[in-house]
Amino acid sequence: MKRFWPALVAVSAVVTGGAAAGAVMGSGPADARAVPAATRAAPLAGSWGTARGVPDLAALNKGGNAYVNSLSCPSAGNCAAGGSYGGARAGAAHVQQAFVAVEREGRWGNAAVVPGLAALSKGGDRGPDAEVDAVSCASPGNCAAGGEYRDQHGHLQGFVVSERDGRWGTASGVPGLAVLNAGGQADVGSVSCPSAGNCAAGGEYQDRHGHQQGFTVSERDGRWGTAAEIPGLGTLNKGVGGSAAVYQISCASPGNCTAGGIYDATDDESQGFVASEQNGTWSKAIDPPGLGALNKGFGSVNSVSCFSPGNCAAVGSYSDFNGVPLGFAVSQQNGTWHTAIEIPGLGALNKRNYADAGPVSCVRPGYCAAGGYYASANGNLQAFAVVDRNGTWGKATEIPGFGTLSHGFGGVGSISCASPGNCAAGGFYQGRHGNSDAFVAVQRNGTWGKAIEIPGLAALGTHQPIPGSIATGANTMSCAPAGPCTAAGNYLDRSGKSQGFIVSQTP
Repeated sequence: MKRFWPALVAVSAVVTGGAAAGAVMGSGPADARAVPAATRAAPLAGSWGTARGVPDLAALNKGGNAYVNSLSCPSAGNCAAGGSYGGARAGAAHVQQAFVAVEREGRWGNAAVVPGLAALSKGGDRGPDAEVDAVSCASPGNCAAGGEYRDQHGHLQGFVVSERDGRWGTASGVPGLAVLNAGGQADVGSVSCPSAGNCAAGGEYQDRHGHQQGFTVSERDGRWGTAAEIPGLGTLNKGVGGSAAVYQISCASPGNCTAGGIYDATDDESQGFVASEQNGTWSKAIDPPGLGALNKGFGSVNSVSCFSPGNCAAVGSYSDFNGVPLGFAVSQQNGTWHTAIEIPGLGALNKRNYADAGPVSCVRPGYCAAGGYYASANGNLQAFAVVDRNGTWGKATEIPGFGTLSHGFGGVGSISCASPGNCAAGGFYQGRHGNSDAFVAVQRNGTWGKAIEIPGLAALGTHQPIPGSIATGANTMSCAPAGPCTAAGNYLDRSGKSQGFIVSQTP
């Protein structure tokens, strides 16, 4: 699946000359579920509360390697989160296990092993290995999650699991995916649920020729269908490497979704794609109009979000003639994609020519917010945000205060909007001593406030900096309609183990 932060760390090593080793955060993009229209166009809730560890996750996390990868909050005080932790030993190493945790009416329950996953995740000689990569909730107690597990042959397979009326079912391999996945490298990287029992998921698999391909699978009335390659994507994916994948999927209503990701156009060039589902039928994957003219090397659609059928936004990266990575945005209106553009204003901010756009979140009517990073004049990677109003992208702006916090690399890795002009962003930054820290920033009535270190996280974590690593960060953000917002991620505890945290805005 798409991991936004490793790419960011690799870029930071080039731009700043710093180290890029160490623990890496989980998946960055926020929940891509179409956010319902806010019941009132009110600003988000008040200040942030105090970060806390995910209840009981530390007790499960014997191997000290826990991450919260995904979070979805369909209403205030009702969320679901998923990720992984270091479980029982397999030989000399701890293996990763998948967990889910649920908040009901403002109270988080204990992290729990995904039901039924132990029966799937035998792991062969390597032992069990599993993680939740994506969670989406249509309403409180009605969610779906997906990820990967290692089967008895040592192959990675994709799984899905659904929650109905507050009770998680049994995880199952994605129907039909094992047949497609002859090469044994599959994963569910994104899930979107527009209504209870009606979801879509996407990810990647390795075919019998050793090429990675992108797939989607749909749940209808509580029953998952059969995984299928996105039409036309295999034809586009003709490079020798053949590395295609769905990075994100977003559904505005059942049977009306959009997927975005990457494929190998040639041996030396990757490209981003989008594909749309209308009334349950997927169209062929296409390049976003204009992206081919921008992209001369490495391109990808990193994130998509839809606020109604045929009305979506996508953001991602491309490389210019000099191989420099830059960020783009593209909007879809009434089923027609506009021309992809370099994000306005990003070039003026981007003094050292390294930029990328990661997460995007859209809410009705016609308002989207996206974020990412760029390289400032001193080579530091800084966080930016940009807004699309009815198909027109405004200028990218630095998240206020981020430059004061950050002394190296950092950026926006997750973003979510509760209503037009009221959003929250999170990610990580490099502190004064080289260690990483997590930040959040809130937009109220169209104006971004200052980025702040997440309250209470320093008290949970270690005082021993780990130069050049990303050991702490806000991996995922979700805002309920009209707020409040919740962020989650990972931090290093005082013994140096990676643990999961959650933090919410106060009412």
